[in-house]
Amino acid sequence: MNKAVSYSIKRLFLIIISFLSVFPFLWMVISATNDSADIMMGKLTFGRALLKNIRNAIESANLGRSFINSTLLSVVITILSLFICSLAGYAFVIYKNKATEVLCMIIVASMMVPFAAKIIPLYRMFANMGLLNNYLCIILPAIGAPFLVFFFRQNSESFPKETIEAARVDGCNEWIIFTSIYFPMMRSTYAAAAIFSFMAAWNNYMWPLIALQSESKYTLPLAVSNLANGFTPDYGMVMVGIIISTAPTILIFFILQKNFVEGILGSVK
Repeated sequence: MNKAVSYSIKRLFLIIISFLSVFPFLWMVISATNDSADIMMGKLTFGRALLKNIRNAIESANLGRSFINSTLLSVVITILSLFICSLAGYAFVIYKNKATEVLCMIIVASMMVPFAAKIIPLYRMFANMGLLNNYLCIILPAIGAPFLVFFFRQNSESFPKETIEAARVDGCNEWIIFTSIYFPMMRSTYAAAAIFSFMAAWNNYMWPLIALQSESKYTLPLAVSNLANGFTPDYGMVMVGIIISTAPTILIFFILQKNFVEGILGSVK
């Protein structure tokens, strides 16, 4: 009896927590189908204004162009950051010595510096380089993420060194070892890192807001934030924009969910 009661309490607790977690997104979807006045009154049933809200959101903030901008930036940043950070993580483990350990500690320590402290140096650096209002000023700071370097380094610790030694004996150079052996065996780690990198690039708001001045180059978070401007925002339109902005990250996570869990656990195949 005690086990049955305990099990029921646990299930009830999980149901409540799950509902609290899902309800904000459910409310957002419902609100996207209602007029702004109905949302302000707290209506919790589906309405008939979805198509109107979608049309208004696309026309008001040029969400289509911003969606393309965010997609291109996120894909480029994800691909480049996976390549560069995995190379660094691989090198820190395979070529371990005092110098690389010190360098790794510096990279890890840089994670403790808040981004707000880097804004002015970044702005001045890219201004002197003439790269403000250019996508390169968004891409370059993101492709060498210290967290991803640390993440690959930690997962590479479990990589079998005997495999590398055997490949070297067979005459394989380091590039072949990295692309033909390391990459396939670490695919779960790459999947987890891809989710981190894509979500960070997709949701990046502060730095693009400062670095990009042309509305035609705005990313989706910037365009969605513009929907809420004004004294009387159209909340139905805002909810549509938030859903469009949220959907790709949810889709990417569910596609790579299994590999994400394996990568977090540090599995090597």
